[in-house]
Amino acid sequence: MSGGERAGLAGQIIGWLREDPAPRTALVGGRELPVAIRRHPRARRLTMRLAPDGSEIRVTLPRWGRSLDAMIFVASRADWLEAQLAAIPEATPLAAGGTLRYRGRELAIDWAATRPRKPVLGDASIVLGGPHETVPSRLQRWCEAEALRMLGDDLAHYCARAGRAAPQLRLSRAQRRWGSCSGRSDGARCIRINWRLVQAPDAVRRSVVAHEVAHLVHFDHSPAFHALLGELYEGDLADADGWLRREGRGLYAAFG
Repeated sequence: MSGGERAGLAGQIIGWLREDPAPRTALVGGRELPVAIRRHPRARRLTMRLAPDGSEIRVTLPRWGRSLDAMIFVASRADWLEAQLAAIPEATPLAAGGTLRYRGRELAIDWAATRPRKPVLGDASIVLGGPHETVPSRLQRWCEAEALRMLGDDLAHYCARAGRAAPQLRLSRAQRRWGSCSGRSDGARCIRINWRLVQAPDAVRRSVVAHEVAHLVHFDHSPAFHALLGELYEGDLADADGWLRREGRGLYAAFG
């Protein structure tokens, strides 16, 4: 972090001491990023992370925590945040001749204008035609359709194991979370899964679905929840979680 950035952070801290600005921002690597502060009733300490796409800083506080403490913590970890920001993969928009990540492997994008517009999965490629300029949007729609198909199968599988009726499934485009389980006023549940997981290995995608299905039974992260998740998921949860920590940001590189 340069001397100018350190001086800027010092000025921000002085401003935070004088007032409670909204929205809150922090200077990281020459970029001004919004700071999202969330209080959680079960949090025992302050935690911080960078959004997968580098769009914001997210701080979680105990219920009694002060926003000022969060902002001072952000300022104190500016070097760490800058390193995290630099580690985010550069955006690599989809294009003919490039590659598409699908179920943990790279597929060659095999395009020719004279072929049918609809993408077709080959052995090691995705084949399509039509207008060159619409290749990215058509590949995204194809990926979303594939995600809905596979996630629907995953959901049915884990709900059967849990002895629960499968709830409504929706694709998520969230920048924050891989999955969520929410309730409605009529008591029905809805599970949302980030469609970008179609790019991840099958075991990783399925671990997220199993996690949300476990929330149908235990709407918390209690020992009972983790015990059920361990029964539902056939694979290695630590490996799947580790993959998402290491590689998750890369799932945003092609589609944003």
